[in-house]
Amino acid sequence: MSQPTNPIIIAVIAGEHSGDLLGAGLVAELRQRFPSAQFVGVGGPLMQAQGMQSLVPMDDLAVMGLAEVLGRLPTLLRHRRLLVQHFLAQPPAVFIGIDAPDFNLPIAKRLKAAGIPTMHYVSPSVWAWRQGRIAGIKRALDHVLCLLPFEKSFYDKHQLAATFVGHPLADSIPMHSDRTSARQQLQLQLSEEQRLVALLPGSRSGELQRLGPIFLQTAQLLAARHPNWVFIAPMISPAREAQFQQLRQRIAADLPLQVVSGQARTVMAAADAVLLTSGTVTLEAMLIKRPMVVAYRFNWLSYLLIKRLFKAAFFSLPNLLAARRLVPELVQSEVTAERLAAEIEQLLKQPNTELLAEFAILHQQLRQDADSLSADIAAGLVMTTAAPRAH
Repeated sequence: MSQPTNPIIIAVIAGEHSGDLLGAGLVAELRQRFPSAQFVGVGGPLMQAQGMQSLVPMDDLAVMGLAEVLGRLPTLLRHRRLLVQHFLAQPPAVFIGIDAPDFNLPIAKRLKAAGIPTMHYVSPSVWAWRQGRIAGIKRALDHVLCLLPFEKSFYDKHQLAATFVGHPLADSIPMHSDRTSARQQLQLQLSEEQRLVALLPGSRSGELQRLGPIFLQTAQLLAARHPNWVFIAPMISPAREAQFQQLRQRIAADLPLQVVSGQARTVMAAADAVLLTSGTVTLEAMLIKRPMVVAYRFNWLSYLLIKRLFKAAFFSLPNLLAARRLVPELVQSEVTAERLAAEIEQLLKQPNTELLAEFAILHQQLRQDADSLSADIAAGLVMTTAAPRAH
């Protein structure tokens, strides 16, 4: 591939932690292909460590749920205007939106109309709900990178270029995650009789506020019934850790619970079972091969709207990938301490051999060298604008 002679600008916007993870691998691969490129947009610590300049704080974009977005709308709209103005004034060779479709697609539409190639990494869940959005997506994007194998056929049907790239987590997480070494890493001293249950109630403030109390109540129930069970909760940031510790003091001060900073993957590998919120973390638990119970609670207004529009049979990634109910998933009023405790007890009563074998098959299916494949497609789009920029 011939290189443009002038330094190029590559615009990337990630809206939350999982996008920062995807973006960091993509930026690292693109930097190998274009060593002098400037990466500008929105990213977290991982993308910034790869030399990307973040124009606004990534945490400002990390909102989920329709009602929650309404509360942050002025900030989101202000950031979006600033970013569009910046990219129109200093046009990038390609614009790459990573997830956060409601934020990224309107930006992509403006930039595509200005002749800038656009790509979206992580297919919007258009196959699951609001399928009418496909017309707008086609106006906004030149190419969609799909993490899940069944997504590409949807775009093929609607004549929008799409590639199944797999998931970088499937590439980076080993096929076997050793429980003993994970426990040693976390300096956990557990006897043979003890069981370790990991609690992951979410990385966003709103999620933690809704699910944290129920997860703690679930753990209390389990601790009362099984005195040799212990609990561990990884928190993504000091702010979430402080929030969770406040909930713990109020709800379950005496619970045998260890709270750790970060290390979510190590925590899941150390656990016998995982109680977690919906999202990318369910994919991580699947790749680490740990039995899980998935729970999610929306703001009530968000739920009323989503319930009417959502078309998919499942909401957790393991079940979507398997196209059947591999893992228990509970939503809204189903999410009670009693119900969650019963599901965890059921998991820990059985060997889960078939479940873990299914996880291994899905893991292999998602191993596509996603960072490199995604960078190849992005580089192809860069080269469509490189010639005019090079003179």
